[in-house]
Amino acid sequence: MRRIVWSAFWVFLLDQATKYYVVHWLDLRNQLVAEVWPPFLTFRMAWNEGVNFGLFETSRWLLIAVALIISVWVFVWVRKSENHPLAEISAGMLIGGALGNVIDRVLYGAVADFLNVSCCGFTNPYAFNVADIAVFAGAAGLVLFTGEKNKTP
Repeated sequence: MRRIVWSAFWVFLLDQATKYYVVHWLDLRNQLVAEVWPPFLTFRMAWNEGVNFGLFETSRWLLIAVALIISVWVFVWVRKSENHPLAEISAGMLIGGALGNVIDRVLYGAVADFLNVSCCGFTNPYAFNVADIAVFAGAAGLVLFTGEKNKTP
C-alpha cells in the first residue's frame, strides 16, 4: 500500500507543480505558446474539457466522478491482491495522474494541457500534461505487472 500512496503523491505533486508553473508563472493561459526546444518541445496552452484530446466533452462533474471511482477501484483492486511492486507503483501513477486532472477540473473547469511534442517534420496538433503521461504509463504498467505470473513470492 505504501508504494501506491507514495507514487500517487509524487506524481500528483509533479503534475500540479508543472501546471502551476506553466499556467501562472509563465502565464501561458494568456501567452498561449512558449517555444522551449523548437521544434521538439513547445508549451502550447490547451484547456481540455473532455477525456483524451478533448473527446467526449461532457459535464466536468461527471468526469470528476468517473475519475474518482476509477481511482478508488484501482487502489482497492491492487491493494487486495499480491502483485509485483511495479504494479503498485503503476497503480499509484494512474491514481496520482487522475487526481491531478480532477483538481484541474475543480479549479479551472477543464484540464490544463501544455506539453506539445513534434519531431522529424511531423507537427503534433495536440497537447498533454504530466498527469496524462502518468495515467498512460500507470495503465500500461498495470497490464504488464498484474496477474498470476507477476505475483511476488
